[in-house]
Amino acid sequence: MSDDAKDAGLVAMISSILGGNKRAEPASPPPLADVAPAAAPVPDVAQIPEAESPKLQDASGDAVSAPKAVAPAAQSLTPDGKRLLPAEAIAELVLGELRKLEDFPASGVSVTVYGYRNWNAMLTFAPFSTSFQNATRFRQALPDLVLKLRRFVELEI
Repeated sequence: MSDDAKDAGLVAMISSILGGNKRAEPASPPPLADVAPAAAPVPDVAQIPEAESPKLQDASGDAVSAPKAVAPAAQSLTPDGKRLLPAEAIAELVLGELRKLEDFPASGVSVTVYGYRNWNAMLTFAPFSTSFQNATRFRQALPDLVLKLRRFVELEI
């Protein structure tokens, strides 16, 4: 396959990810399930009465109350409707989108998210994880992907 054919395929794939010429339309945020994975369900554990539990008694033998479970915090939103996510979560979103591209390495890639209001992302590749040409293609695709994600996500400090 020629380089021109590969480049045309990459452009088509990136256009489909970014929505082609639909940028003029108002964008709606993606559903919450696509952004953050759901918490794993906690398996049922046999209940031991507090007075009999050795871990819940202090040195005097008095039972100590068990710590309360903390409910997961609701997704915080900015006034303009963007989700506030930590840098690690944004990096996972970027990496997930890049993994959809042809020849993207399964391992050896690191995404660094930096900045604040206009956050950005940087790709680094481990030695021998991909070719120089492929790394260049992925780095060239990154600004469009970041621009798309900035419409839906703000970096949480």
